[in-house]
Amino acid sequence: MIELTPKRAAVLAFIRHRVEVLGLPPSLAEIAGEFGFASRNAAQKHVQALAEAGLIELAPHQKRGIRLAGGQGRADLLTLPVLGRVAAGTPIGADIGLGSGLDPQWVLDRRLFSLTPDYLLKVQGDSMIGDGILDGDLVGVHRTAEARNGQVVVARVDGEITIKRLERGRQRIRLLPRNPEHAPILIEPDQDFAIEGVYCGLVRRG
Repeated sequence: MIELTPKRAAVLAFIRHRVEVLGLPPSLAEIAGEFGFASRNAAQKHVQALAEAGLIELAPHQKRGIRLAGGQGRADLLTLPVLGRVAAGTPIGADIGLGSGLDPQWVLDRRLFSLTPDYLLKVQGDSMIGDGILDGDLVGVHRTAEARNGQVVVARVDGEITIKRLERGRQRIRLLPRNPEHAPILIEPDQDFAIEGVYCGLVRRG
């Protein structure tokens, strides 16, 4: 799965916008000017990373040698809201509403995600590091009340939310961390439990 920093996702969105609106890609100087980079070398670093990820193609020795890979266009971009935080550790209250300094909307490449997400949540904690989900990551969540055994889910337990791997047994449900320093969460029959969505990818904030 491709992981992009927010800045590189924004550079990619800018390149696509210029191709769609003006019919030609931006130069490195124009990218540097758009994002306030100190030099074209800084823009080149981001462009090269996008090319290495297979999101764009570079034609050597051309001022405007950037090409979108595979005929990409506006349909490949998603605008996703950040709805709050999700605990990768002990469940935390649903921090819905953006009073925590999070950007309210992100424009991201659809191909970052295995499923199309409906929203993003900021991870707090380290219980899912075994699955590559780190503290501070933004995880994409596909809204659904159903999940398969073994999927990573965002679940609500007694009004609090957490991200864990789902284990459905014959008589009980457990939410499993991916860090041996954290204990599984056993769902008791009388608890208020619901699956809010399934994890479908992440963005690592740079």
